[in-house]
Amino acid sequence: MTMTLTDLPGQTPGPVLAPLRDRFDGVHRIAVLRGGGLGDLLFAMPAVEALAAAYPDARITLLGTPLHGALLEGRPGPVHGVELLPAARGVRGADDAADPLATARFHVRMRAEGFDLAVQLHGGGRYSNPFLLALGARHTVGTMTGDAAPLERTVPYLYYQHEVVRWLETVAQAGAAPVTMEPVVRVLDEERRRGEELLGGGRGTGASRGVVVVHPGATDPRRRWPAESFAELARRALNDDHRVVVVGDASDVPTAERIVALAGGERMRGRLVSLAGALTLPELVGVLASADVLVGNDSGPRHLAQAVGTPTVSVYWVGNLINGGPLTRREHRVHLSWTTACPVCGQDSRQPGWTAERCEHDDSFVAEVEVGPVFDDVRQVLAHGRRR
Repeated sequence: MTMTLTDLPGQTPGPVLAPLRDRFDGVHRIAVLRGGGLGDLLFAMPAVEALAAAYPDARITLLGTPLHGALLEGRPGPVHGVELLPAARGVRGADDAADPLATARFHVRMRAEGFDLAVQLHGGGRYSNPFLLALGARHTVGTMTGDAAPLERTVPYLYYQHEVVRWLETVAQAGAAPVTMEPVVRVLDEERRRGEELLGGGRGTGASRGVVVVHPGATDPRRRWPAESFAELARRALNDDHRVVVVGDASDVPTAERIVALAGGERMRGRLVSLAGALTLPELVGVLASADVLVGNDSGPRHLAQAVGTPTVSVYWVGNLINGGPLTRREHRVHLSWTTACPVCGQDSRQPGWTAERCEHDDSFVAEVEVGPVFDDVRQVLAHGRRR
């Protein structure tokens, strides 16, 4: 049966993103499968919020990664607990690192939990659907490609769909209507205090000052704007009397140091610093929440900045924008590269890697994005923030 929000008892009439199926009866324990990185989790959070609203008496357990656990531990939200996924093909880790014995033990332990509903928010289902079915839940919901094992209720997995919308459409199969269309991460008081300490007082206080956080990293090197472009943007921000802080994980340290050197180095001591490789995840949350704007690539920290309420100016390859770009533009600006072929060998890159072979080149697909328009948006976002 297909329902609208006005048909659901206790629900306020409002828009529904996708047709709602009947809710399942007697749901007290829900498992949500979502591996991957920080951005992957954030894209799934509006769907988890929807599940929590549809099943307010249920306990929701996220089957995720250590990074997910670190973000969600002690944080208010719809997830009651995180169970760490074992190394399993197509679910967590590289294929050659799969641990069948650990996976079998995980499933024995999870079956003992007696899940009433298991929801796959992980991918096309070739590997994740069998993994989900092995949990032994009474009901299953998820996505599926043509070669995936069917679940009780599914929606087709077609690559070019915004991830937030994809997962909201998926949980609609369990009768869960949207609560929010964008991920929200609630910042803890101690995180905000620590962020302000690390930024030397937090958001800019003068009429022309602000804190510009730069994140130059991305999991796929093809999504990275060149260090020279970030450095030029940093120089312009410094010339406008803003402070610039570069963040990233340990792998981003060489790029961060290059950006700092190109943008002024020791001459800008105190106004230009790198915290790359030096922050815990809670500290990163605090830094992003205390910044005035984040400038970065399509990456987990970009999505996290938006989720904690900080404006963003981002550089995207056009295909990634379809799947993971911000939905609004007042505080979240995007600049696109329309490159559709490898800059080195010319291989067509319009098909995602899971359906087409990827060439061996890692050259940037977004190098063509010019600094000037990006910095113009930084100025506009900062001006709007001061008015706000």
